[in-house]
Amino acid sequence: MRKSSQQKLNTKMRKKLVGLFGVVVLALVGLAVRITYINASSGAQYSMQVLSQQQQQYESRVLPFKRGQITDRNGTVLAYSEKLYNVILDCKVINSDEDYREPTVNAAASLLGIAPEEITSKLDNPETEASQYIILKKGVSITDKKAFEDYTNMEDEEYQNLDDEQKKQEAAVRNDIKGIWFEETYTRNYPLNSVASDVIGFTNAGNVADYGIEGYYSDILNGVDGRQYGYFNSDADVEQTIIEPVNGKSLVTTLDVNIQQIVEKHINRFLANLKGEEETPWDETTQRLGAKNVGVIVQNPQTGEILAMADSRSYDLNNPRDLKNYYTSEQIHAMSQEEEIEALNDIWKNYCVTDAYEPGSTTKPITMAGALESGVVYDGEEFVCDGFQEYNGTEIYCDNTSGHGVETLRDAIKHSCNDTLMQVAERMGAEDLAKTLEEFNFGFKTGIDLPGESSGITHEVENMGAVELATSSFGQTFTCTMIQEISAISALVNGGYYYKPHVVSKILDENGAVVQNIEPVMEKQVVSEEISAIMREYMSSVLEQGGTGTKAKVAGYTMGGKTGTAEKYPRSDHRYLVSYIGFAPLDDPQMVIYVVIDEPNMGSQENSKAPAELAGQIMEEILPQMNLYPDEGKEQEQQPDASAESGNGDTGTTSGGNGNGNTDGNAGDETQGSGNSDSEDSQEDQGTDAADGTLTNPNIPAPLEGGQDGNVLDSKWGSDGLTNDESNLTLQ
Repeated sequence: MRKSSQQKLNTKMRKKLVGLFGVVVLALVGLAVRITYINASSGAQYSMQVLSQQQQQYESRVLPFKRGQITDRNGTVLAYSEKLYNVILDCKVINSDEDYREPTVNAAASLLGIAPEEITSKLDNPETEASQYIILKKGVSITDKKAFEDYTNMEDEEYQNLDDEQKKQEAAVRNDIKGIWFEETYTRNYPLNSVASDVIGFTNAGNVADYGIEGYYSDILNGVDGRQYGYFNSDADVEQTIIEPVNGKSLVTTLDVNIQQIVEKHINRFLANLKGEEETPWDETTQRLGAKNVGVIVQNPQTGEILAMADSRSYDLNNPRDLKNYYTSEQIHAMSQEEEIEALNDIWKNYCVTDAYEPGSTTKPITMAGALESGVVYDGEEFVCDGFQEYNGTEIYCDNTSGHGVETLRDAIKHSCNDTLMQVAERMGAEDLAKTLEEFNFGFKTGIDLPGESSGITHEVENMGAVELATSSFGQTFTCTMIQEISAISALVNGGYYYKPHVVSKILDENGAVVQNIEPVMEKQVVSEEISAIMREYMSSVLEQGGTGTKAKVAGYTMGGKTGTAEKYPRSDHRYLVSYIGFAPLDDPQMVIYVVIDEPNMGSQENSKAPAELAGQIMEEILPQMNLYPDEGKEQEQQPDASAESGNGDTGTTSGGNGNGNTDGNAGDETQGSGNSDSEDSQEDQGTDAADGTLTNPNIPAPLEGGQDGNVLDSKWGSDGLTNDESNLTLQ
């Protein structure tokens, strides 16, 4: 009886167990079916949520490259990229759990300085509440990033000092910090601010650059972005693949920062002196600059390397859109968007390579070298300057309208005699003169490795009539850029070899290894070494007593140079561009300097003493900087500045009380009481003041069309002279 009851119980229990097992099996089957369904229908969604909740550790993202740096020739850093971070907000993750909101908002506020309302407004906005990528803050330092990460990972000192119970409570809060992650980025820095701003240029967002070295070499400085991919493998494990970024290459420039800073210092000092001020080139009272522009280039004539290049419109590369140095607050506020863009472009451009102008008499040595090379004149040959030449009824005057008298070729360079140069050009003819200008690369871009270069414009042979031939001989009615002029003179004095100007010497990889050496490129020989030596000696006379460039002389150094003046169009405005180009040492030039002053705000605007003096001040400092030391005999006394004795500019001395001058004894009586003037200097030698228009003529024809900055307007004359009734021209 008892046994039968036990069997019944066991049977009943077995049935229950079987039933329970069946239920469990059915539950498991149902769960498996449900999981399979979820995985099939929403697997990607949940996978992305997992990725997001891991703070984007495995999500696909761009890994930015680092743009290469720029240094000067001695390794001084001019531009570099610094790694920073953008703070990214993932609203979708934070809104997935209400517990995430408060800890995340508080941590971002206390550690990253992001206002709580800035985050909550994004979380609550219907347009952004599901967004997974919102940049909350840009430019966060690595220090702030690490502080935030240490806090969320419980690795900060504050957490470590808590007891176990406090750690447990704190961890519960910190583990709910979600939806904040960091994106790598780089910012471009310029440690020397405005130094060499026109040459270096700057970058915009996205490593895009248009100006300077930054623009010309942008593709080399830029690298290739990397990428990080997050994905699930076949075992449903999260994995990642990283393609590392390729950083950009770096550049070593030919610039010498020490020379560059000396040049810029003297430009600013010159402009300030014109206004009697010391700090800024801007005159708040007159709202005028000390000059419309001042440009200076220093070049190595043996290689074409640019050692310094600057103009008076420099700007802070770290804040390139600041116009306060050149416009008042009222003027800036009144500007339209188009006017502001135009003003910015005006300061961003590199005057030394973009602006074409009539160079004036700094091209006279080019004309004379071409004549000597072609054999139409010879060293020591004499000409007679009677003050003018007449072509097709048009009289074109030398600055000394009474004439210099008998002039050798050397004298013509020394006194900058227009009359002699016109006679030399007449012997050459249009074809030879045009060929000479072309040989020295006038009318063509030099190919310098900077953007925005202009070519200037010269006369075609078939369009070069008698007037054009005469005026072109001394640098009027055709145009060039500063880089064209200095490269041409460098070729003239270095033995006759034309080198392509350049501002970058090496390309380096990210480890500093040399990828490419940019060697000097000698493009052609423009004159023989013999003619080059003759012209160097001729140009040395410019700095002798009675020459036009004595203000540029640096005591103890042998050197040569040439002054220049161009009266801008319209001539009746009496606006001038004055210049000086010089080199040292005389027999083996290692540096050439070119100074251009466009419309100086001074009484005699056409006075080329100003650029000569500025060049002398710069050379006095940079020659020792270049390890170039005095090479004149110590026993040789320096010639006194003629202007200090005569009071009549830099040329000649006066005789008696009637102002009669004598040019090295060559002119003698032929000058007929006229001072020994130079077409570059003011007319003080003749007892007149050119600033009052005494020796200028509003009918001077315009230069060829194609120049810039208002210096060149449409030509008004044809191949054989003036189309209008214009005569008695005084071209300088």
